[in-house]
Amino acid sequence: MKLIYGVEDKPKFGQLLIFALQQLLAIMTATLVVPVVINQSCGTNMSSAAALFGAGLGTLVYVLFTKKKSPVFLGSSFAFIGSMIAAFAGGVSMGLGYLGLIIGAAFAALVYVVIAIIVKFAGVKWINKVMPVTVIGPTVAIIGLSLAGNAVGDMLKGSVADVTASPLLTVLCGIITLLITVVSSTYGKKMGKLIPFIFGILGGYAAAGILTIIGYSAGIDAMKILNTAPFAALVADGVTLSTFIAVPDFTFLTAVKGFGELNGAYISTLAVAYIPVAFVVFAEHIADHKNISSIIEKDLLEEPGLHRTLLGDGIGSLVGAIFGGCPNTTYGESVGCVAITKNASVLTIIAAAVLAIIIAFVSPFIAFVNSIPSCVMGGVCMALYGFIAVSGLKMVQGVDLNQNKNLFVVSTILIAGIGGLSLTFGKITITSIACALILGIIVNVVVSKAKDEQ
Repeated sequence: MKLIYGVEDKPKFGQLLIFALQQLLAIMTATLVVPVVINQSCGTNMSSAAALFGAGLGTLVYVLFTKKKSPVFLGSSFAFIGSMIAAFAGGVSMGLGYLGLIIGAAFAALVYVVIAIIVKFAGVKWINKVMPVTVIGPTVAIIGLSLAGNAVGDMLKGSVADVTASPLLTVLCGIITLLITVVSSTYGKKMGKLIPFIFGILGGYAAAGILTIIGYSAGIDAMKILNTAPFAALVADGVTLSTFIAVPDFTFLTAVKGFGELNGAYISTLAVAYIPVAFVVFAEHIADHKNISSIIEKDLLEEPGLHRTLLGDGIGSLVGAIFGGCPNTTYGESVGCVAITKNASVLTIIAAAVLAIIIAFVSPFIAFVNSIPSCVMGGVCMALYGFIAVSGLKMVQGVDLNQNKNLFVVSTILIAGIGGLSLTFGKITITSIACALILGIIVNVVVSKAKDEQ
């Protein structure tokens, strides 16, 4: 792939801010959603703004460990949602629950540190043998394909609580968003190609806004797509400086109250809830970095090295949990954004991380993001997730699929992943991506000794 901006390139300041905003918009919705899911499940009051702050700071840690060579943003990990719920379920008070989030993330980070030490001394050649392109390629494709249902499901939804918007209109808004993104990226000049998601989101947002205004004016619920509640909440108590600038409720502030209740049984619960999931996320870490490596045409597992990407991901995840409660992980949306815009500048990632930290204190922007209709983000994600899937399939272009030993590995991973094979052991869930990867590795080991067919 011919990049417009390479890893070490430095866009002009004005352009850099726009690129950073686009990267932020690509990952922000998912990052903000994780605390919302936890709050709904546990009756807690985790701060989405704090999660965004933690994601930004965690990304800076990642960039530092990877020596500014890996253009990936870290965001709140969905894989740890079950672990986070277990942390609150095992805590006798809210303070202990919040402390559990941090301790659990520390266990996950420890897994990454141990693996990083092993990789540092053993190298990465064994990984390339265990996970050749026949394994990694279809696994990367599955990362995108497994999210297809999310994108389509979002396109069918509006964002106004207790109101069912017409699926025909929400899909229309999603398609408008998608087409503006596609046209901007395909036919646009240099800036149009670099920020297609901003144009797409703004165009879809405007379409949803027009329909919503008509809906409220005519009293037609089916046309109410745009959620204005986040803005209404800002001014409910009057317009003041605190309405616009607010310090997020950082996790560690509540967590310090739980130290007096900490006990061995609870720590054991956290270890069981977090450590196995960390191994699952490690598998996805490999796939994400193989994917971004293929995009920038530099093997990140060799330079700066898998041990550095693991340390950056693990420590960055812990930092994210300390401030926002959510362990972080490398985001496929970020990788997709790099692939579509052909902007791999790490400076853009750094700027996006700094912007996330600043915006976490700016209530109106958080309200704007929360007001973006699901259908609009669904339109954007159709492109993002599709590019992830295609980039994985491109990895296997050079593989001879006429050889049964290659065909069986690729087909096993694709069917297991698309079919949604996942396993649950108590509070631990092995995702469909991890199951597909593990099954693919097993099949690859079984057929690796087979001779090429003539």
